[in-house]
Amino acid sequence: MSLKNKACIVGIGSTEFTRNAGRSEIHLAVDAVTAACVDAGLEIDQIDGMSSYGTAGIYAAELAPDIDVARSLGIPNLRYFGQTPWGGGASCGVVAHAAMAVASGVANYVVCYRSLKPASGTVRYGRPTAIPAEYRYSYYMPYGFASPTMWVATMAKRWMHETGATREQLGYVALVSRENALRNPRAMFYGRPLTMEEYLHSPMSSDPFTLHDTCLENDGAVALIVTTPERARDLKQKPAFIAGVGFGTSYDSHSMTSFYRDSIGLPECTEAAREVFRMAELTQKDIDVAQLYDAFTATVPMQLETYGFCKYGEGGAFCQGGDRIRLGGELPINTSGGMLAEAYIHGMNMIAEGVRQVRGTSTSQVKDAQNVLVTGGLGVPTTALILTQGN
Repeated sequence: MSLKNKACIVGIGSTEFTRNAGRSEIHLAVDAVTAACVDAGLEIDQIDGMSSYGTAGIYAAELAPDIDVARSLGIPNLRYFGQTPWGGGASCGVVAHAAMAVASGVANYVVCYRSLKPASGTVRYGRPTAIPAEYRYSYYMPYGFASPTMWVATMAKRWMHETGATREQLGYVALVSRENALRNPRAMFYGRPLTMEEYLHSPMSSDPFTLHDTCLENDGAVALIVTTPERARDLKQKPAFIAGVGFGTSYDSHSMTSFYRDSIGLPECTEAAREVFRMAELTQKDIDVAQLYDAFTATVPMQLETYGFCKYGEGGAFCQGGDRIRLGGELPINTSGGMLAEAYIHGMNMIAEGVRQVRGTSTSQVKDAQNVLVTGGLGVPTTALILTQGN
């Protein structure tokens, strides 16, 4: 049995993306779910499942639990609830679990959501204020090796050493993301262009990453609704079919600190790529547009390699000049601006953008987009989706 085209995304909703939302994570989630129901043409009480993120003990608490969101919405009962761990690595897995729930008849309409408030709240994912409970961080954090920016910079620096990729090539990832954000009124960087000179001279964060190599830190929430193709026929929107899902941990996996494997690259992405393309029965040449998890610029060319769009060592050159990855190019990426320029919602906003590309409603629409690849966070156990028009 395959999950291919057994489920689809029929509603998307979000709050504003801002530096200070002025309300709780639960309130933000309620607003995003309500908007997704309106988009789909569903009543709130038709929702009978919720799928959300977990952080596998890295942080003390998830601040928008499903029962609190459901209670605040007035949902009478959840027939299905579940969490996918590993933060941003979960993003596509949250949708995959929802697809499995509706395809198996466990639930009819499952909401997937992520609500974050790192800009004005108490949990800042990029700047931990205490050593997480998970044991492995005691090896690193007491010695000042203490943030995702430092950990991923270590992987990126090794990759640049091995492949010859340059900071200018990473800069084109930042510039293309900003170009897309300039067309997207929802984006945090809407109306704020970026030049290569500004990128190259921005303050150093953790070598090789500078200010414009790292994702945004903002408040906001995004929600999606998943159901079966049969139920989708009675709803308002054109469905985005879930043609493929992929999960991967690879071997000897740690959360963002897998520094002692034979390869310091992204083998978990290689595994997820194999599974997502196998289920969808598609190849890289069939993908019209990709939403590649971009917590950092370097992760884009590294994923171009691990997801098979080019060979190892060619990802930097693929991004050189930006022409192959911008709108109208060989593989347009992150058409909402991604997490470098639209908002950081642990990748859920990038899945919503994948749905817009299938619907034909993106502010950076790829002409006749049929198949969209979306990837989850990397350096951690990861997940991926392929969304299609279901033809």
